[in-house]
Formats: sequence, C-alpha cells, structure tokens
Amino acid sequence: MLQRKSASVMIVAGEASGDMYGAELATRILDAAPGTAICGMGGDRMREAGVETLVDANTMAVMGLVEVLAHFPVIYRGFKLLQRRLEKDPPRLLVLIDYPDFNLRLAKVAKRAGVKVLYFVSPQVWAWRSGRVKGIGKVVDRMAVLFPFEVPYYERESIPVSFVGHPLVDMVHRTLSREDAVASLGLERGKPTVGLFPGSRRSEIEMLLPAILESARLIREKIPEVQFVLPLASSLRPEHLAPYLDPFPLEIKVVPGRNHDVMSACDAVISVSGTVTMELALIGTPMVIIYKVSPLTYEIGKRVIKVDHIGICNIVAGERVVKELIQHDAEPAAISAEIEKIIKDEAYAEKIRAGLATVREKLGSGGALSRLAELALEMKD
Repeated sequence: MLQRKSASVMIVAGEASGDMYGAELATRILDAAPGTAICGMGGDRMREAGVETLVDANTMAVMGLVEVLAHFPVIYRGFKLLQRRLEKDPPRLLVLIDYPDFNLRLAKVAKRAGVKVLYFVSPQVWAWRSGRVKGIGKVVDRMAVLFPFEVPYYERESIPVSFVGHPLVDMVHRTLSREDAVASLGLERGKPTVGLFPGSRRSEIEMLLPAILESARLIREKIPEVQFVLPLASSLRPEHLAPYLDPFPLEIKVVPGRNHDVMSACDAVISVSGTVTMELALIGTPMVIIYKVSPLTYEIGKRVIKVDHIGICNIVAGERVVKELIQHDAEPAAISAEIEKIIKDEAYAEKIRAGLATVREKLGSGGALSRLAELALEMKD
C-alpha cells in the first residue's frame, strides 16, 4: 500500500472567492516549487489546481449568525477533520484565506501544533471588533492584507504584516466588448441587458433570489425589451436555482463559469454584497448592491459594524459610488427603480462608471498572489 505524502502546505478557504484565490495561490506555489504537496479546504477550483481537498468548501459557505448556527454540524465536522490533520500530520505552513470565524479558530490549533500561519484577506477589523487585532497576533505569524489602509491596524500591535494588494486586479479584465459579450452568450444585440447576481452561497439564494426575481418582473413592466442573465457560481449547481427559476414567468439565461463575460455584457446588475462587487467595479458595470440577512443577525450587526458603506467597492472608493439597499430597503420596488434609472439615464450610469474607475486606480498595479506565494514559500522553508 502506498503511503500518502505529507503535505507541506495546507490552504483553507471557505467560500467561492477564497476558492478562487486558493487555486491561483496553489498554482503559483507549484510553478515555483514543483512537487510541493498541498492539502486543505476548498472547492472545485482548488481541486483542479492540484490541492488535496480534505473538506469541500461548497458545503461550508453560509452568511449570518443565525444561518451559521443552523449549519453548525456541517461546519463542525469540517473543522474537526482539519484539526486532526494539523495535529497528526502537520504541514510546514497553514495558509488561511478569509472566512475569519472558522479560520482564526483553526489558527489556534495550528499554533499549538507548531505550524506557521499565514493569513490572507484580513478580517474587517476596520469595520467592527477592532480589538480582535491583539488576539489575531497571538495565532497568526504574518498577515497579508488587500488594502494599504489595513496595514496600520497590525503595525500598531507589532504584528508582522505585508500589503500584497488585491488579487482581482490581475484576475478580472474585460476581454470582450459589450456587443461581443452579448453575442457570445447567445443574448440579443440591441436589447438592454440586466445581470442577476444572487451570490455563491445557498443561504444567499434562499434569502435574496426571490426579491431579485420579483425585481426583474417589475423591470420588465417598465422596460419590456429587457433581457436577463444570471451567472451560476462555481459553488452552486443548477438544481439549487431550479425551485426559484422554474416557476418564474420570465426567461432568464443561466450561464455557468463565465462571470466576467456576463458582467461585460450587462448594462446594469443587481448584485449581492461581497467580492462580486469588486469584480463588477473592475469590469466597470453599474450595479445596485443588496444585502439581507435574518432579522436577529441584522439587529446584532448594525450595533457593532462601524462603516458607512457595506459594499467593498464603496469602501475602497471612500464614497457611495453605487447604491446600497440593506435589509428592509432591499425590496423589489426600490431595486427595480435603481436599475431602471441606470438603464434610462445615461448621465447617471456614466457617473457610476466613472466612480468605479477610481476603485480600480486605488487598487494598484496587481501581482498580489505572486507576492503571497513568495511569502508562503519563504515561511514554509
């Protein structure tokens, strides 16, 4: 019987964006150091990149306190499996990507096992619970951050920190004109195109897709010629959307695996809050951001979160570049009215596009994951 090769790097990502970053990181590590054994938690992309996925991240992605509690048994089993691997067959380095409530607990396990910890995508200490920084410093050997403004939070506590930049600068580019993207997706030229981006988590689909679809119906009433396209996240399957889309009276084109082409084809997008808003900003597509969680999660969150914006593209811009509709405001009438304004008022849409261009400028020149891979290779050796 062949003995399994011990992994020298473990990468743990809990959501679609983390899976994307983890796959790119693994590819760069393997390019620089062929034969490096990498294991961890991830989704389809990390598996395709050659990572031994001990835990499937597609089962782990939920949003909100109440939602996490309901999903706790699955999350707990995943955590215990990774814990056993860290304790019984420790890698030289643990790379944690985002997913802070889970990953910071796993970092404690790693430190006890004598495993170095590199954390990428800082918890939003600038938004809430800034006191967490001291605790983070006890379990993380180095923090790699996306934005320059995050560095001082860690330097003040003498925690090793590196600004590597945002991976999306390298990963997101408009490769097709709007007209070519429309044609390549099988959509009709000359018609207004609205993208429906309901998220990558099943909990987001349950919470937000019904409101998004009703918004689409209202948009069609005001703009009869409009067409709709919905990109299917890599963490989801068609059957996850079917209960909502099959009975819906409008035709919506579902496109798997071509998010950026979909963004390029759209005149406007209804988007959940998250990494996708940064991708849309980099493509330059006007959007409205919607966010809704359970009432209890929302009541707790609004008491502790201390930022003026919830969309990361607005946070980076330092102003409300695109409209945000949160919780009770994330209703079909308001959502559809914003999309209608974007489509019908060219000056308004152009103002949004100009604001999104400033977001790209503030993110710098790229190279984030190459710098992260260099850090990882230094730390594991």
